This record gives sequence, structure tokens and C-alpha cells, in this order.
Amino acid sequence: MDEVFLLPLFVPLKNKFIKKIPKDAEASNVLVGEVEFLEKPFVAFVRLLQATMLGGVTEVPVPTRFLFILLGPAGKAKSYNEIGRAIATLMVDDLFSDVAYKARDREDLIAGIDEFLDEVIVLPPGEWDPNIRIEPPKKVPSAEKRKSVFSLNEVGQMNGAAGGAGAGGGGGGGGSDDGEMPEVHEIGEELAWTGRFCGGLYLDIKRKLPWFPSDFYEGFHIQSISAILFIYLGCITNAITFGGLLGDATDNYQGVMESFLGTAMAGSMFCLFAGQPLIILSSTGPILIFEKLLFDFSKGNGIDYMEFRLWIGLHSALQCLILVATDASFIIKYITRFTEEGFSTLISFIFIYDAIKKMIGAFKYYPINSDFKPDYVTMYKCECVAPDPANATSFDAPAPVAPNTTNVSLSNALNLTALDWTQLSKKECLKYGGSLVGKSCKFVPDLALMSFILFFGTYSMTLTLKKFKFSRYFPTKVRAFIADFSNVFSILLFCAVDACFGLDTPKLHIPSIIKPTRVDRGWFVFPFGKNPWWVYLASALPALLVTILIFMDQQITAVIVNRKEHKLRKAAGYHLDLFWVGILMAVCSFMGLPWYVAATVISIAHIDSLKMETETSAPGEQPQFLGVREQRVTGIIVFVLTGISVFLAPILKYIPMPVLYGVFLYMGVASLNGIQFWDRCKLFLMPAKHQPDYVFLRHVPLRRIHLFTLVQIVCLAVLWILKSTVAAIIFPVMILALILVRRLLDFVFSQHDLAWIDNIIPEKEKKKEDDKKKKKKGNKGDSSSDEEVGPPPGALRSDSSPNGSDMDRSITLHLKISCPSSPAFNFSRSVCAVPQVKIEMESDYEDSDTEKAPRDMGSETTL
Repeated sequence: MDEVFLLPLFVPLKNKFIKKIPKDAEASNVLVGEVEFLEKPFVAFVRLLQATMLGGVTEVPVPTRFLFILLGPAGKAKSYNEIGRAIATLMVDDLFSDVAYKARDREDLIAGIDEFLDEVIVLPPGEWDPNIRIEPPKKVPSAEKRKSVFSLNEVGQMNGAAGGAGAGGGGGGGGSDDGEMPEVHEIGEELAWTGRFCGGLYLDIKRKLPWFPSDFYEGFHIQSISAILFIYLGCITNAITFGGLLGDATDNYQGVMESFLGTAMAGSMFCLFAGQPLIILSSTGPILIFEKLLFDFSKGNGIDYMEFRLWIGLHSALQCLILVATDASFIIKYITRFTEEGFSTLISFIFIYDAIKKMIGAFKYYPINSDFKPDYVTMYKCECVAPDPANATSFDAPAPVAPNTTNVSLSNALNLTALDWTQLSKKECLKYGGSLVGKSCKFVPDLALMSFILFFGTYSMTLTLKKFKFSRYFPTKVRAFIADFSNVFSILLFCAVDACFGLDTPKLHIPSIIKPTRVDRGWFVFPFGKNPWWVYLASALPALLVTILIFMDQQITAVIVNRKEHKLRKAAGYHLDLFWVGILMAVCSFMGLPWYVAATVISIAHIDSLKMETETSAPGEQPQFLGVREQRVTGIIVFVLTGISVFLAPILKYIPMPVLYGVFLYMGVASLNGIQFWDRCKLFLMPAKHQPDYVFLRHVPLRRIHLFTLVQIVCLAVLWILKSTVAAIIFPVMILALILVRRLLDFVFSQHDLAWIDNIIPEKEKKKEDDKKKKKKGNKGDSSSDEEVGPPPGALRSDSSPNGSDMDRSITLHLKISCPSSPAFNFSRSVCAVPQVKIEMESDYEDSDTEKAPRDMGSETTL
């Protein structure tokens, strides 16, 4: 032992376990042993005034705060060891460790042990094999929740009655207001209505400025590389998809090139200056529908489309700025989980549907020859047959050349009868009026199945590697690295698979020259000269619909991103976000670029790729979610890369489109994780005994949960039908209708049920809080001033009111301890002799008529 204490304090111990210990941790050393010179056990519990390094006493160089020493006569080693294990178990308990820090004497420690025993769970040895290791729970109750349970116990309830009361209230459809309830639905102070001109915008800027430097240096982390590559591929795929659809809808007034430049410009500016840089901007389906209807209307009425669109964009931008100036975003606080989950689930389903739809399209473009038979392989051919000579004419076209000859174009008249039609390619055959004859002409071998392998392989491998962090293979850092770069590894692997087979699968095509898609338009749209003057004023009406669409898409996505489940440290900026969306909308309108708004699925994927977990979890313990790496670097780099992708076209052309469709599918599926609506949908297929232990199942009857879920499913189906028709232009109005539906649910479900499966609407919550405050004032009288000034650390208040919530009171305050001054030892007992301590519980109410009865022997604690 002397050699251990004489070890130099500055010698670093080579122990990997030090990486698992949190910062500023302190050690509790439990030392037990048997010696020959003692006739009875000696016990000491020591708390040092300052944590001190004790050399090699601890396995890792951590300062020691507590020492428990037990020495006894020989022959009782097993008993001493069990006592040491019990003390170690006590010291790792959150509440008892607080007691140990604040205890003044032995009685306080015994009171803490007694409270611990009231909460401990005992497994009978006949029902459980002690040799079986119990996995650490994924989530444990917080100390605050356990303290609230202690408070319930103090007012006369037995251990466990609190949970039963809460469950019973839920089962009955409404318990007491003072019973266990979920946390209050709070959006945050960012959505408070200030009543001043641009008051919300000013406060957003004031809140975000202190975080601005950290938004950059916190982004320099290896995890950011994975997030950049993942979101970049999702953004360019989205830009190409929507750019192509916009080109078809607007006769190429807006195409892929405009989509790329608009995404790069708007996205980078938003991530640089907006209030929530984790949000990713993109074109959305409702905007695409609006653009198509606007183009058709302009074409049918002789109105110049680009100029008309410019004025709509300017009016909409002005309306967005008016909403910012009047703090109109505060209405978002009335959007509860019901609306949030309906909107996010719809967007997730759109991503999943589009990814699968594109793969089905590949099967149609490259169909599988299901009638092929190996015996008829000699008949499996395709030939180009010349047209009828009677109808043959001369074409002024370049002459086709054989594959091995020099590529020379002949512009003179060409006699089709002199062509060797058997040497023409499929494209040339159709160009010169020939026809394809043969059973293989309609089929391209292997491409459909190969595309499906690339599509599903990318999705499944990304999903598998993302869960690799929780596997049993490789060290923790390797598992975390594989999980963080799961999407990158999947994309690279299946790009390599495609290159190895060398099949002509559809590839990513990016424009290589920066110029407008149409040659008759430039990069600036002039506001006057092509339309009548009344068009400039009338455009305010369709702009109002665009404003509603932009406002709802942007703010609902912002609410989803800023959820408390993501544990964001830095304040949100709803007004600042909408301000920049309006400014960018005006800029994009002048340049003839698409309009951009927050993309729900890609934003959620961005957050998922930046999640942080504890690196100090004990071996076998589940890592705890810490929050999200909040910064601006990843978003800025993603959109800068999107802009310079035009120059990376020679490299990006090797990426197969089915691989990117697999990334789309993963984004859609991954964004469904953590959505309570999706969890409740799966309950329809589960027997009651196999249902997970969701907290809302403890408090709300299953039939009420199913009814609430069915209402959401019906609303989601209506939104999907509207999205799939021309009526998609009123999609934002239907999102507002979801808020009305949620209001009507107050007449169907009790507030207790809605508090667990949704959120209580703010007015009702505020009224409920006011009622509670009035009730507390009636009970406490003028005791509020006493609550503001608490006792110093380590002090105990024995005169606390029943409604107090101090930690000392919840553990030790109402305990009266009587110990014999000189306890006798009975050496005939099978375990070491220890003093008997009786603990009596005082009444919670100072009633002199109440008789204090000692607790039974089952509550006696030995130390």
C-alpha cells in the first residue's frame, strides 16, 4: 500500500479507460480488507474538503473525493467484499452522491441509504440467474424525476403509487391536473410577439451575434466531412431532378443550369447569414406546380412569363418582409405535433415515392425480356431494315460512318439507298427512317437489374453502416467513423461496382457550360416593357398564395429542426430566416432563377449527420445523445460545391443515377425515425403484449391512440391526393387547415390524452399554469420569498413546506434518527457486527396532534 501512495502524481497511467471518464470527474475509493490485529470491524467514511490525487490508489489518474475504509478480523473476507460492493453501488447513484456531498454527519448518510433502499429493485435469486449480465438501459430516469417521486412519497403515497396514479388517470381518459404530465409544449422565446416594428428580427439578430464566431470554428471537425459529402450529393440530385422538371414545365425558361446556380447562390447566402444554418434550402413540389400553372396561364393569355414571374416574386418578397416586420411568425406556436408530424411525414413519403418511381421508370426504359429462352438464343438479334425504296428520299444530313473509320461529316445530299443499313447504330437507323426488327430490339440486357442492385444496395448498406456504431465489432472510434461516413462508403462502393461491370447504366449529367438554358434569355429579367401596367399590380394576388406556401414550408421546417429533442444550444431565428428567404426570393426573381425554401427531409438528414454522442460512456453502456454540431461551415461548403459542380462534370459523370436514388430513399426513410405518428401507425400491426414501452401507452388507452392516429392518416391521405393533382397549388392552405382540425380535436379528446399523444395548445396551457399558480399562492401564503433564498450548500432545512422542491428536503429533511451511543456487537451473528440504527419519519404537516410512530424493523438500516 505504501508503494502505491508513493507513486509520483505526475506519472500518466497508461489506461484506455481514462478516455471513458467525463471531464472533472471525482473518484470514490472503496477499500476493504481483513487484518489480524482487529477483533471487530472498523468502518470509516471520509469526504475530503478538496479532491486530491492519491497516486496509484485509483486505477486512473482521477482526484479522490470520498474514501470508504472497512477493516475487520480475518475470516469474513466475503462479507467485507459484499459491503464494499454495496457502498460502490450507492456512490454511483445520482441522488445518493448528492447526499454524500452535502451530508454533515452519519445520520444524513443513513437517511440517504434509506431513501435509496426505498427505490431499489430486488431480483429474487430463484427468478433470475445472477451469472447473467443485465444490459445497461438505453435511458434512465433523471434525478429531477426521481426527486419528484420522492416528493410524492413524502405526502403519504407508497413507493410506486405515483406511476400508478398517472397511468390510471390516462386509462380513464383524464387524471388529476396535479398528476404526472408530460413536458409543456414550448416553441421558445424566439416566437414571442414583441408588439414592436421588427422587434422579433432585432431580437433574433441580438441572440445570434454572440454565436457567430463559434458557428465557423465548430464546423472544423472530421464529422463535417461526411455531412458535406452526404448533403452535397442529395442537393445536386435534387437540383438536377427539379431543374429537369422545371425545364419541361416552363419550356426551358428555367432548367438544370438555373437550378444549379440558384441552389448555390441562395443556399450559401442563407447558411452564411440566416438564423438557423442547419436548414437546407431547395425547390419543392408545390413551387414546381405553381410554376407550371403560371407558365400555362401566361402562355394562354399572351403575358410574358419571366416578367410576370418577376413581379410575383417581388410582391411575395415584400409580403414576407411585412410578415417579418409584424412578428407574424408567432402564429407558429399554435402548430403542435399533430401538424408537424403530418407535414414531415408527407415530405418523407414524397422522397420515398419519388425514389421508387424513378426506379420503376428505369425498368420501363430498360425492360426485362421475360420471354427469353436459352434454346432460342439464335433468334435473339436486332437488325436495321432500310425503308421502302419507293418512299426513299435524299436527306441533307451528315453521312454515317463506321465505328473504326475517321469521323468526317459530309454535308452534301445523301442517297439513302446507298447506305449499309446493317452497320448503322440504333440512333442512326431511326434518324434516317429505318426500322428495327428483331426480338432483342426492345430490351437492353442487365441494365434494369443492375440499376436495382445499385439502388437498393446503396440504401441498405447506408442503413446497415449507420447502425454499425452499436455493433460489437471493432473499437469504438472505428465504429463511430464507419457510422459517420456510412453514406460516403456506400456511394463509393457501388460506384466501384458499376465501374467494374462496365454496364451503360444511367449516369449523372451536369451542364459543363455556364449559360442560360434558353438562348433567348439572359441572366437578368427586366421589370418593364413586355406586359401591360395592370399586370404589375394584379400579380399581388398570386403572390399571396406563394407567400403562404413559402411561409408554411419555411416555418414548419424550422420548427421541426429546432425541436427540443435535437438539444440545440444556440437560439433559433425564425424571423431572421424568413427575412433572408424573402430577400433571396427577390434576387432569384430578377435573375430568373427558381425560388427556394427550406427542404424538410434534407434538413433533417443534415441534422442526423451532425449528431454528437458521449465519448465517455462506460464499457457496455449506451452512448448518450449530446446534441447537434451547430455551425455554418457544412452548409456553406455544400452549396459552394454545388455551384462549382459545373467544372466537376468530368468526374461526377461516373456516378450512376440509381445510386443517388438510393440516397434519396435513405433520406426519406431516415427522416421517419423519431416521428411519434409513425410509431403509432406500427401499433396497428402489433399485439398488445409485444408493443414497445412507449410513454404515451402508459397514460392513454390504446383505442384512443388508434383513433387519434386514424385522424392523422385521413389528413395525410387528403394532403397526398391534393399534392398529386392540379389542386396542389392550394397545398399551403391545407397545411393551415391541419391547425383547424387540431383545434376540433379538443372536443373529441381530453386535454390529458392530448398532452401525451400531441401537445396542448398554448392558450389552454397558459390558463392551466395560471390556475396552478393561484392554487399554490393559496397554499403557500407569503412563503414565496423564502423559496427564493435557499440554504447554503450542505445545509439542511427541517422546516420546509410540503410543496418545497429542494434536493435536501426530498432526501433527508423529515428524518429523525436515534442511534445508541455505544452499540454492542454480537459475535455470534453470521455477518460482521454493526450498529443498529432506527429511523423515524416525521409527519409532513406540523400537527402537534399527530402521533409520530416509529417505522418497523424492515426499514432499519445498518451501516
